[in-house]
Amino acid sequence: MTAPTNETPAGSLTRAQSACARLLGIMDRLRDPGGCPWDREQTLRTLTPYLLEEANEVIEAIETGDHENHREELGDLLFQVVFQSRIAREEGRFDFADVCDAISDKLTRRHPHVFGEASVSGSAEVLKNWEVIKAEERKARGDKPRSAIGGVPVGLPALVRAERITDKASAVGFDWSRTEDVLAKVREELGELEREIRPGAGEPDRARIEAELGDLLFSLANLGRFLHVHPEEALRGTVRRFESRFHHVEARLAGQGRGPREASLEEMDALWNEAKEAERAAADAAVKPA
Repeated sequence: MTAPTNETPAGSLTRAQSACARLLGIMDRLRDPGGCPWDREQTLRTLTPYLLEEANEVIEAIETGDHENHREELGDLLFQVVFQSRIAREEGRFDFADVCDAISDKLTRRHPHVFGEASVSGSAEVLKNWEVIKAEERKARGDKPRSAIGGVPVGLPALVRAERITDKASAVGFDWSRTEDVLAKVREELGELEREIRPGAGEPDRARIEAELGDLLFSLANLGRFLHVHPEEALRGTVRRFESRFHHVEARLAGQGRGPREASLEEMDALWNEAKEAERAAADAAVKPA
């Protein structure tokens, strides 16, 4: 079976254009008089939770490797873009075509090495040029100068935001030079946290403990950036493994007519290690040649 393609004979709509036109038509039908009461009641603010939910469901589909679900969730996310564009059109601000043109214009401007005469030595120079072009765009609009670490949305997950902010700081030279230096910083922050929670340190200062824990997490996010491992993805992977192993513990105990509350920590720990060994065996089998 060959993969679908957007290419069609000259003079006819591509598959993507036809499919997009169909989706826009459905959106119009839903919002037009006589359409769906629920869809007609929605506003940009009421749609915000769904936008976040759909984006996270796309991420989950990618992480689980479920390609069919990935396709479906991308469609749900695209629908949110179409939905917001339709509301903006009703308010006389812009429409879906304007959204497409805006991103197309931006990508063309910010890739002069592809659509212009510029040349680059590699991806690092691409990113550097990208930031320079963004700064020029803001200046042309008359925007106030932005901090070198500005432009990172406050609503991002904290680990993602930490990674992006340190990445921006690195772009202007404010960074460690070696991974070993970042590791030393992690150890330093861990030591400061330990001093706050060590026995005999007096009444715990929750504000200080929170600050030191935050410093440690920030340093670990920075370490992930140095190792080219996204800290948010790493933590999400760990959470998935924890869930899988704990579900194994619950299932094995349920087979004995018990639940976690009726089992000792030693029993649960043994079942946890059993789940870990099963994971390793499955991973080893997956990499062995057929």
